[in-house]
Amino acid sequence: MPDVTGADGLTVGQVSSRLGVTVRALHHWDENGLARPSLRTAAGYRLYTAGDLERLQRVVAYREIGLGLDRIRAILDDSAADVPGALRAQRAQIAERIDHLRRLGAGLDRMIDAHERGPLLTAEQQTAIFGPRWNPDWPAQARQRYGDTAQWQRYAELAASRGPEEWQAVADAVTGLDRALVEAMDAGVTPGSPEANRLVERHREVFASYFPLTRRMQVCVARMYEADPDYAAHYDGLRAGLAAWFRRIVDACARAHGIDPDTATWR
Repeated sequence: MPDVTGADGLTVGQVSSRLGVTVRALHHWDENGLARPSLRTAAGYRLYTAGDLERLQRVVAYREIGLGLDRIRAILDDSAADVPGALRAQRAQIAERIDHLRRLGAGLDRMIDAHERGPLLTAEQQTAIFGPRWNPDWPAQARQRYGDTAQWQRYAELAASRGPEEWQAVADAVTGLDRALVEAMDAGVTPGSPEANRLVERHREVFASYFPLTRRMQVCVARMYEADPDYAAHYDGLRAGLAAWFRRIVDACARAHGIDPDTATWR
């Protein structure tokens, strides 16, 4: 390769500015033989001729549509290369990628909506699934109270993946638990008994449909069921005194696991 002066070609920096590619990329393409400069200065610096620049422009064009360097090399160097076929294959890959990105976008939209409003259901769907006593404003109220907690984030992640059928399954599990609690209270099941403790565990399993519930958290939830007017109205509407009885069986189970329900906190 002859030594020439800088006036006979473009330097790496000039080519980088003209084509909008990095100097590092130009060096890489030179080193792997994809687009080498034809000339060098007396000091050994790369110089690109008009022909070199034309090849680089083609490299850049094919790179911009996503072709890999090996495929670009084949297109540029192999006279028998099926260029339309390579471009069609690339277009098919891009179409698949676009479809994938659209699905990701839809998933992100659902996740955002779930974080902001909980169940992705209309007010009518919520009432049909959760029953006439359900207040569609409750999820928004819960977000105002718990929106910055890890539990709400987990709840939103689960809500984003659920449709009406999945929520119906959750509602059925809750209804079944409520029925079992009423039957146990009517049957005189006492706090701390094996039957009562099984119901406490069942409550934790059902509650996991919203987010994982530790025993200490469960104590706090049972306390809320008794103290909060809306929750108390729900449970006492099923059977008078059910909210207080449920708290007692949760507290007894917590004590059996070494937890003082009087000092339990949300953790």
